[in-house]
Amino acid sequence: MDELDLAPKLAVLKALAADEHVTRAAERVGLPQPTVSRWLAELGDALGSPVVVRSGRRVRLTRAGRLLAEAATRSLAALEPGLREVEEELDPEKGRVVLGFLHMLGRSVVPELVRGFRAEHPHVRFGLVQNARQSVVDKLVAGEIDLALVAPPPTGPEFVSEVLFEQELIIVVPSTHRLAERRSVRLRDLADEDFIVLEHGYGLRQITDDMCAEAGFTPRIAFESQEIETVRGLVAAGLGVALITRAELTAPAGLREVPLTPRSARVFGLAWLADHPLPPAVRAFRDHALSSSRS
Repeated sequence: MDELDLAPKLAVLKALAADEHVTRAAERVGLPQPTVSRWLAELGDALGSPVVVRSGRRVRLTRAGRLLAEAATRSLAALEPGLREVEEELDPEKGRVVLGFLHMLGRSVVPELVRGFRAEHPHVRFGLVQNARQSVVDKLVAGEIDLALVAPPPTGPEFVSEVLFEQELIIVVPSTHRLAERRSVRLRDLADEDFIVLEHGYGLRQITDDMCAEAGFTPRIAFESQEIETVRGLVAAGLGVALITRAELTAPAGLREVPLTPRSARVFGLAWLADHPLPPAVRAFRDHALSSSRS
């Protein structure tokens, strides 16, 4: 028997196992009684043995019918949680959004986006994945996350992205540095400096390498880190300079933030896969994030 033909009959068999009464079983599964009777006859024909026999005004499951009903009950017990999960994914009020983003965005940007969205969609669940830019993009390609909030946004035909916001890029130097009191600096003024950078795979590292190349030099790397706050601390300790964004909180003592001239900024974008239809809850969160960026 074709598995697809058998699947709708599982609920009927489960109902009959609980109450050997065709009419009540049909009511329980929401089907006309003649349809249920026909399905039972078809099952018996396919098996070569009846699954029910008449017993007065009721029916009685045969041994074959009882075994099949027990199997149907076990199958539905395994299937029902999956069906509930699918229903939640398709219902924007009950679905799940898996968002990947840079570590630095976990302090305020992502919490604010989620808070605003949950105010209108309180039952949507979130999976939050923080990592370096390249790792987040790789997880997006692998289908492990629904949306990626990174800088710079990924390019290529497999991605769709929208700009959410920009952050100004600045130079941070020790407070005793020769450029500490300058109102602004050009990046090429730092060609002979030791740089403290994030490791490869982080968006700011890519930006630092690219901007220095455009300024005509390769940065002399003194330290590589995985955390932007560690970069600030190393600069404050007098161990080099860095190209980063302004501190959200108070900058460490011994540090100066100097604007770049011309002004530079890094662009944060929300990205998703071009050929991957987004579930309703994910689509709703994407639209909320894009709308929030424009307001």
